Amino acid sequence: MSLPIEVLYALSGLVVGFVVGLTGVGGGSLMTPLLILLFGIHPATAVGTDLLYAATTKSAGTLVHGFNRLVDWRVVSRLALGSVPAAAITLWVLASTGTQTSGASHALALVLGTMLVLTAISIVLRPQLTRFAGRHRELPMLPQTLLTIATGAALGILVSISSVGAGAIGVTILILLYPKLSTHRIVGSDIAHAVPLTLVGVAALRLDSGHPHCQPPRAADQRAHHPLAAGNHPDHRRPSARDQLSVPSNAGPPKHEASRPLDRNVHAR
Repeated sequence: MSLPIEVLYALSGLVVGFVVGLTGVGGGSLMTPLLILLFGIHPATAVGTDLLYAATTKSAGTLVHGFNRLVDWRVVSRLALGSVPAAAITLWVLASTGTQTSGASHALALVLGTMLVLTAISIVLRPQLTRFAGRHRELPMLPQTLLTIATGAALGILVSISSVGAGAIGVTILILLYPKLSTHRIVGSDIAHAVPLTLVGVAALRLDSGHPHCQPPRAADQRAHHPLAAGNHPDHRRPSARDQLSVPSNAGPPKHEASRPLDRNVHAR
């Protein structure tokens, strides 16, 4: 027995949210390919939908990690200083050039595939990189700050295009830049940084939804997002009296032959 599409959306959101909450990794690298390969959603729409989903799940993750004092807000502010402007500029360029053509779709898929490979490499090499960072001293504050801002800018560009990389790649780079921070604080800081980054992406996509290059399909699939985030049916309402009385759109006009008896009766009266 096949499951309804809304149940599959909700199960996907549950699994990915669980992975992100534990590790800070997997939001884009799991959800975006799922939306494209499993649900057949256009790559540009999948990226926008995943950004909206990530803004919801990582906001909850930030509250939990912040309550447990596992967020270094100094690191978050440095990352956001680079990622927020870079994401806004990238999304503006994408909206101006168009993302729904076949060429743009191919380019988005290529970038997404590249980011997935880099994400896998960063996860595999993370233990070796962690040991390497532990054997070296932390950089002075100025180079460390500039490199963190540059990392945020790079993540802003890549996440805006593919919605992949903020977790796995971001955590790996932060381990190298901040070897004195515990892994839990790095993961919490990375999740907190993803909130303003994804919110900028969602806001830009909403503002550009009326742009001719952004339609169709819509940049963020609202129907997919609601079950992903909350497990609820997107349009589960009772039909109104007007809906029940409305004539189906495929119903043709009444046949002329059927109206003749009525016409004779009217003339007889």
